[in-house]
Amino acid sequence: MRQLPLRLAFLATAFLLTGAPSRAQTDSFKVAVGAPGNWDTGVTEVGKRAGIFKKHGIEIESLFTNGGGETMQAVISGSIDIGIAAGTAATMGAFSKGAPVRILAAGTTGAGDLFWYVPAASPLKSFKDLAGKTVAYSTNGASTHTTLLALIDTFKIAAKPIATGASAVTLTQAMTGQVDVGWASPPFGLDALEQGRIRLIARGSDAPSTRDQTVRVHIVNAAVLEKRGDAVRRFMDAYRESLEFLYADPKGVALYAEYAKIDVKLAERIRDEFMPRAAMNPDQVSGIPAITADAITFKVLAAPLSDAQLAQLIQIPPRR
Repeated sequence: MRQLPLRLAFLATAFLLTGAPSRAQTDSFKVAVGAPGNWDTGVTEVGKRAGIFKKHGIEIESLFTNGGGETMQAVISGSIDIGIAAGTAATMGAFSKGAPVRILAAGTTGAGDLFWYVPAASPLKSFKDLAGKTVAYSTNGASTHTTLLALIDTFKIAAKPIATGASAVTLTQAMTGQVDVGWASPPFGLDALEQGRIRLIARGSDAPSTRDQTVRVHIVNAAVLEKRGDAVRRFMDAYRESLEFLYADPKGVALYAEYAKIDVKLAERIRDEFMPRAAMNPDQVSGIPAITADAITFKVLAAPLSDAQLAQLIQIPPRR
């Protein structure tokens, strides 16, 4: 067989070395995280610190927001590639209006980790006492927003929802009287509860409609999914591995505790009491009929999405 001319042979070799796709390549994503420090939003950070994303050829640049509403807006604008823990109902509503957003994974099913509280000296004793009172949620479109609306509907009271931002900021507002009722999600607020500085008056699970709903999802910009599909799939491979590491390996809990700046015992309590593994199945968005009904009731969604629309919106990469 005739040998290639030396120049052609050199070019062929150069293509093999530099032009062909390489499994060793690294892809970078800008990831927005709502409610930083929370157990369910900490999976990517734990995986990054454990080297799991790096193993899959993924680098993460983390940016933190005040809640799921801000996270979703950042993804829709294209300034962020992937958003962690956006409100499911709000994501459906944005998609129905043409926003370039897709659901990449289920985040949290059920709202038992969210709770509402008052300062210890408050005369308010229960959620039924909140008529005319200001009640906090993080940002418009976040799971705290739709869960609060569901609580108000459940208890049939005319409370006044107020966007207050992240739970740490909300605690200050609640303790200084800027808002009557604060919201939180572990680890935030647990120390204040144990010290008796605040009193719990409701949990998200007190609204029956939320119990089997996937209230938070992880989202991706539609153009990013279309143009960088393989890298997005590897992101999800790494996310799933990070999630298993967080629940199955004590080192995962220790890394989360380090990230959230809490002790390991408190991290274990959050896992066992507030965030059981079943609540964080990334592969199934549950309770779509109930989510749709609530979204329409709360005017987040004008009409149910068709099966074709849901198939376009929910694009969870299969396990590999």
